[in-house]
Amino acid sequence: MLDQLSLETIEAIFDALPAEVSFVDADDTVRYYSKGGRRIFKRTPAVIGRKVQNCHPKKSVHVVQQVLDDLRAGRREEAAFWIDLNGRKMYIRYFPVSDKNGDYIGTLEVTQDITEIKTIEGQRRLLD
Repeated sequence: MLDQLSLETIEAIFDALPAEVSFVDADDTVRYYSKGGRRIFKRTPAVIGRKVQNCHPKKSVHVVQQVLDDLRAGRREEAAFWIDLNGRKMYIRYFPVSDKNGDYIGTLEVTQDITEIKTIEGQRRLLD
């Protein structure tokens, strides 16, 4: 199915998501980040190839390591955090990524500004 899409199209899809996405491989090395214009945590190309532990403040590296270890070992299917940043609510989730055989190949980080989402009430069934 994915052979129907070019790598350029797949990257454009990730960049269009209303969330930022980063991928860290099984060796804890940053291999990808979406480049959409709405990034919450800015990334530069220099982050590619770096150990993810070196991309976080020292005071939180132990938490990053625990999340990675838990996802790698199958102790968690998701790790979720939320923080306040510049008056906005950020929702940060980590998911294990496995290959077709079920072997762990890395971790997907998804960060989303949910400030407006939190205000949704009732229903909206038609486009206004």
